[in-house]
Amino acid sequence: MDIPLVDLRAQHDQVADEVAEGWAEVLKTTAFIGGRQVAAFEEEFASYQGVAHCVGVGNGTDAIELALRALEVGPGDECVLPANTFIATAEAVARAGATPVLVDCVADTGLIDPSLVPAALSPRTRALLPVHLYGQAAPVEELRAFGVPIVEDAAQAQGARRHGVAVGGLGDLAATSFYPGKNLGAYGDGGAVLTSSEELAGAVRLLREHGSPRKYEHTVLGFNSRLDTLQAVVLSAKLRRLEGWNEARRAAADRYSAMLADVPGVVPPVVLEGNLPVWHLYVVRVAERDRVLKALHEAGIGAGIHYPTPVHLTGAFESLGHAPGDFPVAEAVAGEILSLPLFPEITPAQQERVVAALAGAVR
Repeated sequence: MDIPLVDLRAQHDQVADEVAEGWAEVLKTTAFIGGRQVAAFEEEFASYQGVAHCVGVGNGTDAIELALRALEVGPGDECVLPANTFIATAEAVARAGATPVLVDCVADTGLIDPSLVPAALSPRTRALLPVHLYGQAAPVEELRAFGVPIVEDAAQAQGARRHGVAVGGLGDLAATSFYPGKNLGAYGDGGAVLTSSEELAGAVRLLREHGSPRKYEHTVLGFNSRLDTLQAVVLSAKLRRLEGWNEARRAAADRYSAMLADVPGVVPPVVLEGNLPVWHLYVVRVAERDRVLKALHEAGIGAGIHYPTPVHLTGAFESLGHAPGDFPVAEAVAGEILSLPLFPEITPAQQERVVAALAGAVR
């Protein structure tokens, strides 16, 4: 594509020398697992997100599962989450042995609809999993009233804030992903669990290391899910630039919104009051989305869809027993959403070309 959905090369160019120097040090010491760079990044990221503890793990899906297991969620339990999310949110619940219970979303933001949560609660509910979708925070404060532990899915919202509080510190725990395309992305898979609870952080650390507080002593059944030292080097280098990159994303999102204000047939995204988003994705809504997407690709515009199928309509979760129409807002949104190219280095000229192509396709 002439204008990619995400430009990882431009981002790498800014950190290449620092990463190379850091990797050379890791190669010299051969501390590939649990090196000092991992602990340094965990401390830096916890401070950035305004929490006491960050526990690096293998990926974002593991992060959700380990957060749930730290809360002792397991077979027979239920966890409430939005139908409009990447499948990993529900997948992690199922991997922990619990049952995902879905609720619909709000059309203009795509975020979980708190007014529908009470009907989804039961005596078996052990956790709520609000998803900070596309780079803006879900209204976690409204979910607090239900008295259920909250695990934030913050994979798309590193640095986002709600009423001045950074995501990661809104719930009891938060899980994030460092997949390469995230606002803070590694050069491979990676993830982390955030919390201000020393007890919960300790439980996650134990679980990520085979349930072992020390070598060859295994007090619980655990996992092998650790953040690699090489990835920690990349993440530390990028973290020092993340605030600037997020500001650039906000500026680009503002330009898109201004350019699209008078384009008929395109519904720009809405920011929930109280949110400072980081615009992981800029998602508009259009009719005949698949036709419009094809036209954009033919014009060299790297648009995408996040996400085309709500959780309840995937084959993986047929066992939940849902049918089309059960979550009408999520289903309607899934048929219209379109992610436009957005990355910190995108230029106004590139955005003008994207908007021109989009306006032409919609017409």
